[in-house]
Amino acid sequence: MRACRVGLVGAGGVAQRHARVLTGFEDVELLGVTDVARDAAEALAGTHGARAFADVDELLAAGPDAVYVCVPPFAHGPVEEAVIAAGVPMFVEKPVAVDLETAERIADLVERRQLLTAVGHHWRYLHVVEQARELLVDRPVRMVNGAWLDKVPPVAWWARRDHSGGPVVEQAAHVLDLIRALVGEATEVTAYGDGTPPPVDGADIDSVTAATLRFDGGAVGTLAAACVLTWKHRAGLEILADGLALSLAEDGLTVRDADGERHLPADPDGARAAVDRAFVDAVRGVGDDVRVPYAEALRTQRLALAVAESARTGRSVSLPTGPAARPRTAVADATPAGVTVDA
Repeated sequence: MRACRVGLVGAGGVAQRHARVLTGFEDVELLGVTDVARDAAEALAGTHGARAFADVDELLAAGPDAVYVCVPPFAHGPVEEAVIAAGVPMFVEKPVAVDLETAERIADLVERRQLLTAVGHHWRYLHVVEQARELLVDRPVRMVNGAWLDKVPPVAWWARRDHSGGPVVEQAAHVLDLIRALVGEATEVTAYGDGTPPPVDGADIDSVTAATLRFDGGAVGTLAAACVLTWKHRAGLEILADGLALSLAEDGLTVRDADGERHLPADPDGARAAVDRAFVDAVRGVGDDVRVPYAEALRTQRLALAVAESARTGRSVSLPTGPAARPRTAVADATPAGVTVDA
Protein backbone atom coordinates (compact mmCIF):
# COMPACT_ATOMS: atom_id res chain seq x y z
CA MET A 1 0.00 0.00 0.00
CA ARG A 2 1.42 3.36 -1.01
CA ALA A 3 2.02 6.16 1.46
CA CYS A 4 -0.84 8.39 2.56
CA ARG A 5 -0.32 11.73 0.81
CA VAL A 6 -1.19 14.59 3.18
CA GLY A 7 -1.61 18.27 2.41
CA LEU A 8 -1.36 21.02 5.02
CA VAL A 9 -3.38 24.23 4.94
CA GLY A 10 -1.57 26.61 7.27
CA ALA A 11 2.08 26.84 8.19
CA GLY A 12 1.98 28.19 11.75
CA GLY A 13 3.09 26.52 14.96
CA VAL A 14 0.34 23.89 15.07
CA ALA A 15 0.86 22.97 11.41
CA GLN A 16 4.58 22.66 12.06
CA ARG A 17 3.88 20.23 14.92
CA HIS A 18 1.62 18.10 12.74
CA ALA A 19 4.22 18.13 9.97
CA ARG A 20 6.89 16.82 12.37
CA VAL A 21 4.61 14.04 13.59
CA LEU A 22 3.30 13.06 10.17
CA THR A 23 6.72 12.94 8.51
CA GLY A 24 7.81 10.61 11.30
CA PHE A 25 5.32 8.00 10.08
CA GLU A 26 6.75 5.61 7.50
CA ASP A 27 3.41 5.38 5.71
CA VAL A 28 2.87 9.14 5.27
CA GLU A 29 4.15 11.51 2.62
CA LEU A 30 3.80 15.24 3.16
CA LEU A 31 2.56 16.26 -0.26
CA GLY A 32 2.64 19.98 0.26
CA VAL A 33 1.77 23.10 2.21
CA THR A 34 -0.23 26.22 1.45
CA ASP A 35 -0.56 29.36 3.54
CA VAL A 36 -1.63 32.96 2.95
CA ALA A 37 1.96 33.78 3.91
CA ARG A 38 3.82 32.26 0.96
CA ASP A 39 7.20 32.49 2.71
CA ALA A 40 5.88 30.46 5.65
CA ALA A 41 4.50 27.77 3.35
CA GLU A 42 7.78 27.53 1.46
CA ALA A 43 9.80 27.33 4.68
CA LEU A 44 7.68 24.52 6.15
CA ALA A 45 7.49 22.62 2.88
CA GLY A 46 11.23 22.94 2.38
CA THR A 47 11.95 21.60 5.86
CA HIS A 48 10.20 18.35 4.99
CA GLY A 49 11.02 18.02 1.30
CA ALA A 50 7.50 18.91 0.21
CA ARG A 51 6.06 21.44 -2.21
CA ALA A 52 4.57 24.85 -1.46
CA PHE A 53 1.24 25.43 -3.20
CA ALA A 54 -0.21 28.82 -4.11
CA ASP A 55 -3.64 28.13 -2.61
CA VAL A 56 -6.06 25.46 -1.44
CA ASP A 57 -7.39 24.74 -4.92
CA GLU A 58 -3.90 24.06 -6.25
CA LEU A 59 -3.18 21.78 -3.29
CA LEU A 60 -6.40 19.82 -3.85
CA ALA A 61 -5.65 19.51 -7.56
CA ALA A 62 -2.46 17.63 -6.63
CA GLY A 63 -4.61 14.78 -5.30
CA PRO A 64 -3.95 14.49 -1.57
CA ASP A 65 -5.40 11.53 0.32
CA ALA A 66 -6.10 13.77 3.29
CA VAL A 67 -5.89 17.45 4.22
CA TYR A 68 -5.04 19.07 7.54
CA VAL A 69 -6.73 22.44 8.15
CA CYS A 70 -4.48 24.33 10.59
CA VAL A 71 -5.67 27.93 10.31
CA PRO A 72 -6.62 30.54 12.94
CA PRO A 73 -10.20 30.39 14.24
CA PHE A 74 -11.41 33.29 12.08
CA ALA A 75 -10.12 31.65 8.88
CA HIS A 76 -12.21 28.49 9.14
CA GLY A 77 -15.05 27.96 6.69
CA PRO A 78 -13.93 28.47 3.08
CA VAL A 79 -11.03 26.01 3.42
CA GLU A 80 -13.25 23.26 4.83
CA GLU A 81 -15.89 23.90 2.17
CA ALA A 82 -13.29 23.40 -0.58
CA VAL A 83 -11.95 20.20 0.98
CA ILE A 84 -15.44 18.78 1.48
CA ALA A 85 -16.41 19.62 -2.10
CA ALA A 86 -13.35 17.65 -3.24
CA GLY A 87 -14.40 14.70 -1.06
CA VAL A 88 -11.02 14.53 0.71
CA PRO A 89 -10.80 13.27 4.34
CA MET A 90 -10.17 16.26 6.59
CA PHE A 91 -8.42 16.89 9.90
CA VAL A 92 -9.36 20.25 11.46
CA GLU A 93 -7.49 21.91 14.29
CA LYS A 94 -9.52 23.26 17.19
CA PRO A 95 -11.37 25.47 17.67
CA VAL A 96 -13.28 24.58 14.52
CA ALA A 97 -14.44 28.18 14.02
CA VAL A 98 -14.73 31.54 15.72
CA ASP A 99 -18.53 31.32 15.64
CA LEU A 100 -21.27 28.69 15.70
CA GLU A 101 -22.85 29.47 12.34
CA THR A 102 -19.68 28.47 10.48
CA ALA A 103 -19.24 25.29 12.51
CA GLU A 104 -22.88 24.26 12.02
CA ARG A 105 -22.61 24.85 8.27
CA ILE A 106 -19.44 22.77 7.94
CA ALA A 107 -20.91 20.01 10.11
CA ASP A 108 -23.96 19.84 7.86
CA LEU A 109 -21.79 19.59 4.75
CA VAL A 110 -19.67 16.86 6.35
CA GLU A 111 -22.78 14.89 7.29
CA ARG A 112 -24.29 15.17 3.83
CA ARG A 113 -21.05 14.02 2.19
CA GLN A 114 -20.42 11.36 4.90
CA LEU A 115 -16.84 12.57 4.94
CA LEU A 116 -14.19 11.12 7.21
CA THR A 117 -13.11 13.86 9.64
CA ALA A 118 -11.13 14.34 12.83
CA VAL A 119 -10.56 17.36 15.07
CA GLY A 120 -7.41 18.02 17.08
CA HIS A 121 -8.70 17.48 20.62
CA HIS A 122 -5.65 15.36 21.41
CA TRP A 123 -6.36 15.23 25.15
CA ARG A 124 -8.85 12.48 24.34
CA TYR A 125 -5.82 10.27 23.53
CA LEU A 126 -4.17 10.62 26.95
CA HIS A 127 -4.04 7.19 28.59
CA VAL A 128 -5.01 8.76 31.90
CA VAL A 129 -8.31 9.92 30.41
CA GLU A 130 -9.28 6.29 29.84
CA GLN A 131 -8.14 5.46 33.37
CA ALA A 132 -10.30 8.27 34.73
CA ARG A 133 -13.25 6.99 32.71
CA GLU A 134 -12.79 3.50 34.17
CA LEU A 135 -12.72 4.88 37.71
CA LEU A 136 -15.96 6.77 37.06
CA VAL A 137 -17.84 3.94 35.33
CA ASP A 138 -19.89 3.02 38.41
CA ARG A 139 -19.74 6.36 40.25
CA PRO A 140 -21.91 9.26 39.12
CA VAL A 141 -20.03 12.55 38.93
CA ARG A 142 -21.23 15.10 41.49
CA MET A 143 -19.03 18.07 40.59
CA VAL A 144 -16.42 19.10 38.06
CA ASN A 145 -14.19 22.17 38.17
CA GLY A 146 -12.21 23.07 35.06
CA ALA A 147 -9.59 25.76 34.57
CA TRP A 148 -7.27 27.19 31.93
CA LEU A 149 -5.11 29.86 33.55
CA ASP A 150 -2.51 31.12 31.13
CA LYS A 151 -0.94 34.01 29.23
CA VAL A 152 -1.85 35.74 25.98
CA PRO A 153 -0.21 33.73 23.18
CA PRO A 154 2.24 35.72 21.00
CA VAL A 155 0.07 35.99 17.88
CA ALA A 156 -1.58 39.26 16.89
CA TRP A 157 -5.06 37.85 16.22
CA TRP A 158 -5.48 36.05 19.54
CA ALA A 159 -6.60 38.99 21.71
CA ARG A 160 -9.36 40.02 19.29
CA ARG A 161 -12.75 38.45 19.96
CA ASP A 162 -13.76 38.33 16.30
CA HIS A 163 -10.51 36.57 15.41
CA SER A 164 -10.10 34.02 18.24
CA GLY A 165 -13.41 33.85 20.05
CA GLY A 166 -11.60 34.65 23.29
CA PRO A 167 -9.83 32.44 25.87
CA VAL A 168 -12.82 30.15 26.49
CA VAL A 169 -13.20 29.27 22.81
CA GLU A 170 -9.52 29.23 21.80
CA GLN A 171 -7.83 27.84 24.92
CA ALA A 172 -10.33 26.35 27.36
CA ALA A 173 -12.02 24.32 24.61
CA HIS A 174 -9.61 21.49 25.50
CA VAL A 175 -10.91 21.46 29.08
CA LEU A 176 -14.55 21.72 28.01
CA ASP A 177 -14.09 18.84 25.59
CA LEU A 178 -12.62 16.67 28.35
CA ILE A 179 -15.45 17.65 30.70
CA ARG A 180 -17.95 16.51 28.08
CA ALA A 181 -16.08 13.23 27.60
CA LEU A 182 -16.01 12.39 31.32
CA VAL A 183 -19.06 14.11 32.80
CA GLY A 184 -21.57 14.40 29.96
CA GLU A 185 -23.47 17.16 28.23
CA ALA A 186 -24.06 20.54 29.85
CA THR A 187 -27.63 21.78 29.70
CA GLU A 188 -27.17 25.29 31.08
CA VAL A 189 -24.33 27.72 31.69
CA THR A 190 -24.08 31.06 33.43
CA ALA A 191 -20.87 33.02 32.98
CA TYR A 192 -19.33 36.37 33.75
CA GLY A 193 -16.34 38.13 32.23
CA ASP A 194 -14.48 40.99 33.85
CA GLY A 195 -14.98 43.28 30.86
CA THR A 196 -11.33 44.30 30.97
CA PRO A 197 -9.03 43.21 28.15
CA PRO A 198 -5.42 42.19 28.77
CA PRO A 199 -2.78 44.89 28.17
CA VAL A 200 -2.19 43.93 24.52
CA ASP A 201 -2.64 46.24 21.54
CA GLY A 202 -6.09 45.88 20.01
CA ALA A 203 -7.35 43.49 22.69
CA ASP A 204 -11.11 43.37 23.29
CA ILE A 205 -11.49 39.99 25.03
CA ASP A 206 -12.16 39.44 28.73
CA SER A 207 -9.02 38.87 30.76
CA VAL A 208 -10.86 36.44 33.03
CA THR A 209 -14.10 34.48 32.76
CA ALA A 210 -15.90 32.45 35.43
CA ALA A 211 -18.79 30.12 34.63
CA THR A 212 -21.12 27.68 36.34
CA LEU A 213 -22.47 24.67 34.48
CA ARG A 214 -25.33 22.23 34.98
CA PHE A 215 -25.23 18.77 33.36
CA ASP A 216 -27.94 16.44 32.14
CA GLY A 217 -26.78 13.73 34.57
CA GLY A 218 -27.31 15.99 37.58
CA ALA A 219 -23.73 17.12 38.13
CA VAL A 220 -22.77 20.76 38.55
CA GLY A 221 -19.50 22.43 37.71
CA THR A 222 -17.41 25.50 37.12
CA LEU A 223 -14.98 26.78 34.52
CA ALA A 224 -12.32 29.44 35.05
CA ALA A 225 -10.40 30.94 32.14
CA ALA A 226 -7.74 33.63 32.38
CA CYS A 227 -5.01 35.15 30.22
CA VAL A 228 -3.48 37.61 32.72
CA LEU A 229 -0.29 35.73 33.54
CA THR A 230 3.10 35.53 31.85
CA TRP A 231 3.21 31.74 32.17
CA LYS A 232 0.88 28.77 31.81
CA HIS A 233 -0.23 28.22 35.39
CA ARG A 234 -2.79 25.44 35.17
CA ALA A 235 -4.92 23.67 32.60
CA GLY A 236 -7.06 20.77 33.63
CA LEU A 237 -10.00 19.69 35.71
CA GLU A 238 -11.02 18.18 39.04
CA ILE A 239 -13.86 15.70 39.33
CA LEU A 240 -15.65 14.68 42.52
CA ALA A 241 -17.72 11.52 42.81
CA ASP A 242 -18.81 9.59 45.89
CA GLY A 243 -15.58 8.72 47.73
CA LEU A 244 -13.42 9.70 44.76
CA ALA A 245 -11.47 12.80 43.74
CA LEU A 246 -9.68 13.05 40.40
CA SER A 247 -7.30 15.80 39.30
CA LEU A 248 -6.57 15.54 35.59
CA ALA A 249 -4.19 17.58 33.47
CA GLU A 250 -2.16 17.02 30.34
CA ASP A 251 0.77 15.76 32.39
CA GLY A 252 -1.05 13.26 34.57
CA LEU A 253 -3.92 12.07 36.75
CA THR A 254 -3.99 12.24 40.54
CA VAL A 255 -6.46 9.88 42.21
CA ARG A 256 -7.63 10.10 45.82
CA ASP A 257 -10.01 7.49 47.25
CA ALA A 258 -10.32 5.16 50.25
CA ASP A 259 -6.99 3.56 49.30
CA GLY A 260 -5.13 6.87 49.56
CA GLU A 261 -3.57 9.10 46.91
CA ARG A 262 -1.66 8.05 43.81
CA HIS A 263 -0.39 9.84 40.71
CA LEU A 264 -0.45 8.37 37.21
CA PRO A 265 1.82 10.19 34.72
CA ALA A 266 0.63 11.09 31.25
CA ASP A 267 2.39 11.41 27.91
CA PRO A 268 1.18 14.59 26.16
CA ASP A 269 3.58 14.17 23.24
CA GLY A 270 2.32 10.63 22.79
CA ALA A 271 -1.25 11.93 22.70
CA ARG A 272 -0.34 14.50 20.03
CA ALA A 273 1.13 11.72 17.93
CA ALA A 274 -1.78 9.37 18.62
CA VAL A 275 -4.41 11.78 17.29
CA ASP A 276 -2.53 11.95 13.98
CA ARG A 277 -1.89 8.20 13.91
CA ALA A 278 -5.58 7.46 14.43
CA PHE A 279 -6.64 9.78 11.61
CA VAL A 280 -4.05 8.43 9.15
CA ASP A 281 -5.05 4.85 9.99
CA ALA A 282 -8.69 5.72 9.36
CA VAL A 283 -7.82 7.31 6.02
CA ARG A 284 -5.85 4.22 5.05
CA GLY A 285 -8.70 1.97 6.17
CA VAL A 286 -6.62 0.09 8.74
CA GLY A 287 -7.97 1.66 11.92
CA ASP A 288 -11.09 3.08 13.53
CA ASP A 289 -10.02 5.19 16.51
CA VAL A 290 -11.02 8.73 15.56
CA ARG A 291 -12.35 9.90 18.92
CA VAL A 292 -13.45 13.40 17.92
CA PRO A 293 -14.97 13.60 14.44
CA TYR A 294 -16.31 16.99 13.38
CA ALA A 295 -19.82 16.32 14.72
CA GLU A 296 -18.40 15.62 18.18
CA ALA A 297 -16.22 18.73 18.11
CA LEU A 298 -19.32 20.74 17.21
CA ARG A 299 -20.82 19.87 20.60
CA THR A 300 -17.73 21.26 22.33
CA GLN A 301 -17.92 24.36 20.14
CA ARG A 302 -21.54 24.89 21.19
CA LEU A 303 -20.60 24.65 24.85
CA ALA A 304 -17.63 27.02 24.56
CA LEU A 305 -19.68 29.59 22.68
CA ALA A 306 -22.53 29.26 25.17
CA VAL A 307 -20.11 30.21 27.95
CA ALA A 308 -18.81 33.13 25.88
CA GLU A 309 -22.35 34.25 25.05
CA SER A 310 -23.46 34.14 28.68
CA ALA A 311 -20.43 36.19 29.71
CA ARG A 312 -21.25 38.73 27.00
CA THR A 313 -24.94 39.08 27.88
CA GLY A 314 -24.90 38.37 31.61
CA ARG A 315 -27.71 35.85 31.15
CA SER A 316 -27.91 32.07 31.42
CA VAL A 317 -27.71 30.06 28.21
CA SER A 318 -29.47 26.72 27.68
CA LEU A 319 -27.94 24.14 25.35
CA PRO A 320 -29.71 21.57 23.15
CA THR A 321 -29.73 18.01 24.43
CA GLY A 322 -30.58 14.58 23.08
CA PRO A 323 -28.80 12.28 20.61
CA ALA A 324 -28.88 14.77 17.73
CA ALA A 325 -28.59 17.93 19.83
CA ARG A 326 -30.21 19.98 17.12
CA PRO A 327 -30.22 23.76 17.58
CA ARG A 328 -33.21 25.49 19.12
CA THR A 329 -34.42 28.90 18.07
CA ALA A 330 -32.57 31.67 19.84
CA VAL A 331 -34.70 34.26 21.62
CA ALA A 332 -32.37 37.20 21.30
CA ASP A 333 -30.70 38.90 18.39
CA ALA A 334 -26.96 38.16 18.15
CA THR A 335 -27.39 34.90 20.04
CA PRO A 336 -25.61 32.04 18.24
CA ALA A 337 -27.82 29.41 16.67
CA GLY A 338 -27.94 26.28 18.79
CA VAL A 339 -28.22 28.02 22.16
CA THR A 340 -31.06 29.71 23.97
CA VAL A 341 -30.55 32.73 26.19
CA ASP A 342 -32.79 32.67 29.27
CA ALA A 343 -34.34 35.94 30.28
